[in-house]
Amino acid sequence: MKRKRRVKIIATLGPSTSTPEQLERLVVAGADVFRINMSHSGHDDMRTYVAALRELEKKYGPIAILADLQGPKLRISSIAEGSIQLERGQTIIFDANHTPGTVDRVGLLHPEIYAAAEPGHTLLIDDGKLHMRVLEARPGRIVAEAITAGVLSSRKGVNLPDAILPLASMTPKDRKDCEAALEAGVDWVAISFVQRVHDVRDVRAIVGDRAAIMAKIERRSAIAEIDDILRESDGVMVARGDLGVEMPLEQVPGLQKQLLRAGRDLGKPVVVATQMLESMTSSPVPTRAEVSDVATAVFEGADAVMLSAESATGAYPVEAVATMDRVAREVEKDVNYESILHFRGTPSDKTAADAISAAAASIAETLKLKAIFCYTATGKTGLRVARQRPAQPIVVLTPVIETARRLNLVWGLHCVQTSDPANTGEMVRGAEEVARASGYADDGDRVIVCAGVPFKRPGSTNMLRIFTIGEDSGRPH
Repeated sequence: MKRKRRVKIIATLGPSTSTPEQLERLVVAGADVFRINMSHSGHDDMRTYVAALRELEKKYGPIAILADLQGPKLRISSIAEGSIQLERGQTIIFDANHTPGTVDRVGLLHPEIYAAAEPGHTLLIDDGKLHMRVLEARPGRIVAEAITAGVLSSRKGVNLPDAILPLASMTPKDRKDCEAALEAGVDWVAISFVQRVHDVRDVRAIVGDRAAIMAKIERRSAIAEIDDILRESDGVMVARGDLGVEMPLEQVPGLQKQLLRAGRDLGKPVVVATQMLESMTSSPVPTRAEVSDVATAVFEGADAVMLSAESATGAYPVEAVATMDRVAREVEKDVNYESILHFRGTPSDKTAADAISAAAASIAETLKLKAIFCYTATGKTGLRVARQRPAQPIVVLTPVIETARRLNLVWGLHCVQTSDPANTGEMVRGAEEVARASGYADDGDRVIVCAGVPFKRPGSTNMLRIFTIGEDSGRPH
């Protein structure tokens, strides 16, 4: 399906979007990637989603599927009365006792927190609504002072942003979910609560090349290793919900911009997520602030913007996707879009393949060509061209369906599964067929193709060819 925009839209699946008919409506409205949140989806549900989406591919072309692993969930235990009121300056004990909590003490059954906590550390509860300072910390016992007053309720989440917790990169549940998702054939696996680059490496050892890996940036400790995390992962997600708990809220917009630039420099897709159109879970129209939030991510060159509850449990899932689509298309038509997008240049990797890809974008702009076609097996050629953010459509031609699906998350890439050409003549004819069928170019239009030769052998991009649709296909090559 030809899109009239370059940023991609990710829709999270859930009760509001669980039938094949609902999934098709999301595709038609503008969804390019579908997220399955393994915190709320069982294996049978996940397999049903994947099967339905693969069926839709026969009609609409490659669709990317992202399995989002839950990660470790740190919570306080139950409270006898359901909740207690904490006043500012009040102290409370957290311990490893299984009995229901009281106004004096509450169970916290996570030895990792006791191992990492130190006096002076911040303890955040219930998404940061309760802010506490650690006064005393030892195995099985933490004494903390309430910095803010509020209600402490049973089973609320806990964050310790000042420390790296001695947690495994994947919980036993994550491992089972990951294997089930890989067996079902998902394209991306997202890792929650990444703390350090070793977390990505641990997951890579399990996933291998069966899927691409997306690191969710939602912990303060991940920011310190962000360059290494970016290099080890295939993409990152700016998970602003938890990141806004771990970091001061006013720092999150700057971090979003930093991550978008770092990802683009390395040719790694970056997703902006959390509360983008949150009010549309219950309203048919978003707030003006939410529209501006989506627009900002598009102006900054995000590869994808994501809907969570809006499409999973909201009352207006299709409308939310359609709204995001309209906002993105309007931004990309704005007279300031290109200048903002290219305010800073994209650094070169100083490799032949990167130089060829950059040249394709530059030539397309200089000669005002109609489109850029990339032949690729691994997807690297498409990624290299996309990081240049050219004004022309980028059409990826690949014999590998898994590559087409994964790249469907990347800015500006229209992915088509084709046969691998045997020579330049077949390369030109193949590009012409796709150009006409997709509507990106027609007879008389000039386009550019980048590929690697010899054909049918994955390798570096090393060739460019400019030709005119309908004029060059009959010539011997």
